[in-house]
Amino acid sequence: MRRIQIIALIFLAAASALSLQARAQDSDDIGTLNGQVVRLYQAGKYAEAIIPAKKLVGLAEQKFGPDHPNVGGSLNNLALLYYAQGRYAEAEPLYKRTITIYEKALGPDHPNVGTTLNNLAGLYESQGRYAEAEPLYKRSLAISEKALGPDHPDVGQSLNNLAELYYVQDDWATAAQYFRRGTDLIVARTRRSTQTVGLRLTGQKTTEAGRASFGFGISIKAAHRLAVQKPTDAIQLASETFQTAQWALGSDAAASLAKMAARQATGDPQLAADVRERQDLVDEWQKRDAFRTAAASQPPNRRNRQQEAQNAARLADIDKRIAGIDTRLAADFPDYANLSNPAPLTITEVQEQLRANEALVLFLNTPEWEQTPSETFIWVVTKTASKWVRSDLTRKALADHVDALRCGLDFDGAWKGTRCFDLLNVVYTNEDRNKRKPLPFRLDRAHVLYDALFGQIGDLIAGKELLVVPSGPLTKLPFQTLVTEKPEQTSLTAHAFRKASWLAQKHAITVLPAVSSLVSLRQHAKASRAEKSFIGFGNPLLDGPDPSKLNELYARYYRERVQQAREFKACKEKSTWQRFASLIGQRNASDITRIDTNRITPAMIRRQTPLPETANELCEVADDAGAAPEDVYLGARATEASLKQLSADGDLARYRVLHFATHGALAGEITATSEPGLILTPPKSGQAGTGNDGYLSATEIAGLKLNADWVILSACNTAGGENQNAEALSGMARAFIYAGARSLLVSHWYVDSNATVSLITKAFAALRRDPQVGRAGALRQAMLVLIRDKDRRTWHPEYWAPFIVVGEGAVAR
Repeated sequence: MRRIQIIALIFLAAASALSLQARAQDSDDIGTLNGQVVRLYQAGKYAEAIIPAKKLVGLAEQKFGPDHPNVGGSLNNLALLYYAQGRYAEAEPLYKRTITIYEKALGPDHPNVGTTLNNLAGLYESQGRYAEAEPLYKRSLAISEKALGPDHPDVGQSLNNLAELYYVQDDWATAAQYFRRGTDLIVARTRRSTQTVGLRLTGQKTTEAGRASFGFGISIKAAHRLAVQKPTDAIQLASETFQTAQWALGSDAAASLAKMAARQATGDPQLAADVRERQDLVDEWQKRDAFRTAAASQPPNRRNRQQEAQNAARLADIDKRIAGIDTRLAADFPDYANLSNPAPLTITEVQEQLRANEALVLFLNTPEWEQTPSETFIWVVTKTASKWVRSDLTRKALADHVDALRCGLDFDGAWKGTRCFDLLNVVYTNEDRNKRKPLPFRLDRAHVLYDALFGQIGDLIAGKELLVVPSGPLTKLPFQTLVTEKPEQTSLTAHAFRKASWLAQKHAITVLPAVSSLVSLRQHAKASRAEKSFIGFGNPLLDGPDPSKLNELYARYYRERVQQAREFKACKEKSTWQRFASLIGQRNASDITRIDTNRITPAMIRRQTPLPETANELCEVADDAGAAPEDVYLGARATEASLKQLSADGDLARYRVLHFATHGALAGEITATSEPGLILTPPKSGQAGTGNDGYLSATEIAGLKLNADWVILSACNTAGGENQNAEALSGMARAFIYAGARSLLVSHWYVDSNATVSLITKAFAALRRDPQVGRAGALRQAMLVLIRDKDRRTWHPEYWAPFIVVGEGAVAR
C-alpha cells in the first residue's frame, strides 16, 4: 500500500563548465549505473544494488558537485535500498541530506522535495515513529497539491499514505476521512475519463479504480470499525462503503452488459448499429495496437514491413471512422459514455430498481492488513431497507469452503491434484465414479458457509428472490447448494440430500455481474420485441474418438451414439424424439479430446463425443415454447455457417430465446491456445474456411447480432472464465452478453445430460404455466422437481444444481 518512490536523475543538468562531450559521457555513465540500480531494485535484489548505487552517488558528486539535484536523486535511491532491507539507521541521514539538496537547488515546493519527504515519512512509520511521520506526510501532500494539482495521482497516494498512518494507530475517524478524500479523487478521475467518447479508444488497460481496488478494501475495513465506534455514523458509512465496494470489484461481464444496454438505450436502430460498430472497432483497434507493439519489438530481420504498413493504415482508418461515429454520438446520444461505463449505484438507486419481493446481496472479501484480519463484508438492500454486516470469514476460509463444496459437485473439474483430498481427507477415484458412488458433498460445510454469508441478514432476505453480486471465490459457488438449517445427518446418502434444507427451496437466485447491472438491465436494456419465441442449436454430428484406439465395448458405444445422432435430424413428431429421452450421456471433461496443437480443425472437432440426447432437449423445449420445427437446428443444420448467416441477415435477432445444447469448452481445453467456445457440426472436407471449423469461439460469439431475453448454454462449465484462474463469467457468458443477451442460463461444472434435459424442459414448462414466475423462479421450480424425483440419484446437488441465471432473472416489467 505505502508507496516509496525512486527519483529519476536529471542527467543533463550539469554545471556549465563541463564540455558538451564530457556532459554526454557523464550522463551515459550515470544513466548506465542508474538503470542497473533500478533493475536490481525492481527484481528485489536490494543487497546487489547497493554497490552500483554507492558508485552512482560518488560519480554524481564528482561530476556535478555535492549539492546538485542528481546527487540528491542518487542519495534517495540508495536510501530506498537500505530501507527495503530494514537498514533504517543508514537510510535516514541519506533522505535528510536529499531533502536539503532539493530544497536548496529546486526550491521548497518542488515535487522531488515532496517525494523524499514521503519516503522519509514512510521510514518513520515503519519504525512506529508516527508523530514524526505525520508532519512529513502532510507537507508532502501540500507540495503535491500545489505543484501537480489537487487531482493528480500523487495527491491521491499522499492521501492514502496519511490514511494508512492513522489506520495503524486505530484512529478510524481520521483514517476514514483521508480514505474518503483519496477515493473521491480516484472516482473523479475515473469518471472524467468517460466523459469524452473518443478517450475510450485504447481501453482494455486496468483503470485507476481497478488498480486502487486493494486500497478501497482497506478503507472499508476502517469505515466499519468507525461505524462500530460511532453508531450515529453507521448509516452514512454503510451508504458510502456500498459504493466503494462496487469500485473495488468491477467485472468484464458487467462491462459487456453495460455496453449491450447502451446500445439498447438509443431507441434508434441506426444509432444502435453505430454504437455496436464503434464497440467492435475499439476491440479491433486494441488487437491491432497490440500487434503494432509486438512487431516493433522484433529484430529488424524478423519484421514484416508490408504487414506493419497495412496494419498502420487500418489503424488510421479505424481512428477516422470512430471519430465520425463520435461526432454523431455527441450530438444524438450524449449519454453513451456514461451508459457504457456506469458508475456505482447508491442504495437509494438500487431500491428504485428493486421489486418488493427482491433483495440484492453484495459480497466483498478483504485481505489481512496491518493489525486487521482478513474478513468479509456483506451489504443487503431491499425495497424498503438495507443492512451492512461483517463476517469473520477470512479469504483462506472462504476459498477452502467453496473449493470443498466444489469437490462434492464437480468431479472432472475439482478432483485434479490433491486439493480435494487435502480439504476433505477423502479419496474419490475414477473407479468410484464408474460405480456411481455419490460425490462427497459436505452438508455441514454448506450450512457453515450459509451461516457465515447469510446468517446476519436472514431477516431481510426472508421470502425474497435474491439478486447476488459475488466476488472472489464466491463467483465459483452455486448459491443454491448452501444449506439453511443445520443438517440432521451429514452422511452421503440420497436420503440425507433429500432432507437437507437447501437455499434453493426458499429463494429463487439470480447472479448479477455488478450492482450497476441492475440499472443496465432494468432501465436501459429494453425487453426484446423479437417476434419469434425460440431458436435452438444442438446434436452436432460428431464421430467420437478414433475407434482403432478403443476396446470393442467403447467402440460399440460410440458407434451407437453416432448412429442415434444421425437419425435425429429434426423435431417432426413427438413420438419420434421422445424415445431419445432415456439416452445416457454426460457432457463432461472426459468427452473433450485435447490436441497438442495451436489450431482447431474440423477433423479435431469430429473427434468429440456425439450428444444425440441434446436433440431431445431442444425439441421438448421448442415444443413448450411454441416454436416451429424448422427453428431447431439439429445435426447437419447445426453449423457455424448457418448461425453466422442468420446473424448477418438479421434473422437471429428475431428470436427472444437462443438455446445451445452441445459441448462447451474452457480456454485451452481443446488446444493449448483455444478460446472458450461451443462445438457445432464441423464442415465436410473441402468446405472449411475462415471461421467455419465447427468451433464457435468467444470472439465469434461476440460478433453475433442478438436481441435475446434469454440465452441458454446447456453445455459444460459455461459459467467459467477465460481459464481456470480467471474471473468467472469472463468467457462465453461475457461474449453472449456483449452480443445482445439480457440474461443467461450457464453451468458451473460438467453437466449430466439427462439431468440437464430435465432441468431445461421443466424450467420452460414452469414459464409456460406462469410467465410471472420469471426465469430464476422457473429454474428454481425445475431444481425442486429433481430434488423430489423418484430417481434417487438426482437428489444429489451435482445433478440438480449446476445451472445459474445470470442477468435479468425476473419477469420483464
